[in-house]
Amino acid sequence: MLTEKPAPGPAPTPAGTLGVASEVARLRQVILHRPGREMTRLTPQNKDELLFDDLLWLPRAQEEHDEFAAVLAAAGVEVLFLTDLLREILAVPEARRYVVDHTFGVRLHGPSAAPVLRAMAEAMDDAELTDVLIGGMTKREMLERTVEPRSIVLASLGLDDLVLPPLPNHLFTRDTSSWVYDGVAVNSMRMPARVRESVHLEAIYRWHPRFAGSAHHRWSAPLADAITTVEGGDVLVLGDGAVLVGMGERSTPQGVDLFASRLFAAGAADRVVTLSMPKARAFMHLDTVMTMVDERSFIKYAGLGMLPSATLTPTGDGLRVVPHEPEHMHGVIAEAMGVTGLRILAPEQDVHSAAREQWGDGCNALAIAPGVVITYDRNATANAYLQDLGIDVRVVPGGELGRGRGGPHCMSCPTIREGI
Repeated sequence: MLTEKPAPGPAPTPAGTLGVASEVARLRQVILHRPGREMTRLTPQNKDELLFDDLLWLPRAQEEHDEFAAVLAAAGVEVLFLTDLLREILAVPEARRYVVDHTFGVRLHGPSAAPVLRAMAEAMDDAELTDVLIGGMTKREMLERTVEPRSIVLASLGLDDLVLPPLPNHLFTRDTSSWVYDGVAVNSMRMPARVRESVHLEAIYRWHPRFAGSAHHRWSAPLADAITTVEGGDVLVLGDGAVLVGMGERSTPQGVDLFASRLFAAGAADRVVTLSMPKARAFMHLDTVMTMVDERSFIKYAGLGMLPSATLTPTGDGLRVVPHEPEHMHGVIAEAMGVTGLRILAPEQDVHSAAREQWGDGCNALAIAPGVVITYDRNATANAYLQDLGIDVRVVPGGELGRGRGGPHCMSCPTIREGI
């Protein structure tokens, strides 16, 4: 039986301040995840299943992430760390039960092992449980905490096999939850390796005092089936009621239909533009190939080309869908934004150099104010190009972090931006 514990320490965020009405308005609060023990679980054998292309050297990756957080803080951004938020809500009995029940369940562990694993988790203190939830647990580590239940699921595992897989992709906080106007989408993740991340964000937004007292809308169901998915890296908040969503490897038309319908029903948005993207690892999310740097400018990977698009608007009995040919892509986005034209920024490079920089997240810029962006230092050509055009580029190291295939935009979940 769980006993009542003190509420988490941080003060609630003042009502009405949560929300993101633009990709480029001044950033005031963000959620990051500092890489930890979960990265040491990555091996050449499991990295593909865990959605990593390479192995990170953890000490250097942590140094790079610390510098990223420091650059944000120096710009006046309040940085919240996911690990802290998760540990703090585990002090709330209802939140702890929710997380434990959705982590150690029959589907993953079978009916024989699941109750024993839940009891083991409930006996842990908040810090230990947080470490296990994110860092995972081997069978050997499980046996240090409890006796082995009579379970074919556990009997089939070796001592160093994982009873609970780690969550290294928590590094990319943009994807699991995204704030769009006055609401948040806790996203149903497309890939099995990321599904449990949504459990943590759902619990944080539901029970942490920074978020629980806010009357924000909810745009998605976090544990929906894998067909109805929209991930945050595919969502760009254009401003003034417009949203841009990429549909490709991770976000599906079914998910976008549900997402747009909820935005329209609440009156938070009145137009959603979709882009039909290639279903390829190199284009896994829209923000890996295209991000905003000021009110009408996008840095875009030249190799993306022009994509088929569609404009979704609300009607009295559903959605109006107007498809557009690829050559109209930029004009469709500009019309949704209410501007006369976009400024598309694509550095002039040979095709091989452009592909390398895109792979290294050269287009994955995080705007902290209009015309002020954070990028990886490794993308020298793209950075110099932006600077020549008057963009204030603040670089952070990405030699290790970049191995995870995500840049500053991917690694950040803005929760508060000023109006623009």
